Amino acid sequence: MGSIDVQSTSAENGSASASADGRQKSLPTDGMNHTSNDPDGAPPDKPKELGPTKKRLSSMLPLDVGTRVMCRWRDGKYHPVKVIERRKLQAIGFSDYEYYVHYTEFNRRLDEWVKLDQLDLDSVETVVDEKVEDKVTGLKMTRHQKRKIDETHVEGHEELDAASLREHEEFTKVKNIATIELGRYEIETWYFSPFPPEYNDTTKLYFCEFCLNFMKRKEQLQRHMRKCDLKHPPGDEIYRCGTLSMFEVDGKKNKVYGQNLCYLAKLFLDHKTLYYDVDLFLFYVLCECDDRGCHMVGYFSKEKHSEESYNLACILTLPPYQRKGYGKFLIAFSYELSKKEGKVGTPERPLSDLGLVSYRGYWTRVLLDILKKHKANISIKELSDMTAIKAEDILNTLQSLELIQYRKGQHVICADPKVLDRHLKAAGRGGLEVDVSKLIWTPYREQG
Repeated sequence: MGSIDVQSTSAENGSASASADGRQKSLPTDGMNHTSNDPDGAPPDKPKELGPTKKRLSSMLPLDVGTRVMCRWRDGKYHPVKVIERRKLQAIGFSDYEYYVHYTEFNRRLDEWVKLDQLDLDSVETVVDEKVEDKVTGLKMTRHQKRKIDETHVEGHEELDAASLREHEEFTKVKNIATIELGRYEIETWYFSPFPPEYNDTTKLYFCEFCLNFMKRKEQLQRHMRKCDLKHPPGDEIYRCGTLSMFEVDGKKNKVYGQNLCYLAKLFLDHKTLYYDVDLFLFYVLCECDDRGCHMVGYFSKEKHSEESYNLACILTLPPYQRKGYGKFLIAFSYELSKKEGKVGTPERPLSDLGLVSYRGYWTRVLLDILKKHKANISIKELSDMTAIKAEDILNTLQSLELIQYRKGQHVICADPKVLDRHLKAAGRGGLEVDVSKLIWTPYREQG
């Protein structure tokens, strides 16, 4: 399907090669030079010259890191990729390497190891970037890398300078853990996570879904589950509505759980900075509950004390539970806690790509619902007081919807009911709602 057929010349194949007169000769299999058995007493055979295709392959393979080529993806179609890394296999011949590739059309979470037969070698592009000097850092960068750094606002690394970004990309370019087992799910991971060195030689980890301890082998997990007493996250249950529960976990009181949760989350969050000092954070873990226990579906964290009014530091819905409204529920829950604190809040930046989409959707729905009820006769300050959403986030959201104008030195909301209905329809459903009457919680106060 687009890849070229390669006739191997390796000794193990014992394959046939056409001689000059069209007869098929069996290639020697012992790796030694042989004389001809031709009855005419012809002189010893000269070493066979590689054909044009094989010459090209021998000069091309193994592919260099940075090579761009078309690769067959899981949809059966070919997509452009860039080779990020390569590793040698046990095989001998043209296919003795496999390649870690980034699909340039897609997010990094789809990066993967592929075999040579998935690559269309006719599409190989050899691009040599001219090295240029970075005048700011004094480090060598290609023009492509400079351009990539200029575009990092799309990738969610706005807080990194050029040198830090290159270090981050180099350190995290290859996923170290391919899959995890968590409860009844086996989940493909998306990104690199800096697990301790003793886990470098494994590609699958087994997590206890209650305490989040992780192991290399299934038997270890089974032994652990027979001893683990937990059936829910270690912490206080502050919300229960039907089968949904929310637990507040203090990172200082449950340090190992908090660190394990960060390791797990980093497998699905590219932008996340891994904090080993979890004492400063509270973790709010959302669970689906049944007779076997409370099973984590997602979480968000927040600093105990934030000078920047952040009401959320990190947010994740695990892949098996995505597209079920849990992400919007977690966002709504963080704002309900802000209301209880009597503060306005905003999420810590940068947001992941999925996090940004969820927040924009949440802000849009909440603000449009209020504007529709008040017929737009309301100020941004009043909207902020009612929703606990920071004024800047309200302003940016309404500007993106073209519902605000600047008149006589102040912002004025201009919303026609039909326009509001159209935006609400485009925003889609709001997801699961937080029943505030079921929330039993008091704001964090430092003990002692």
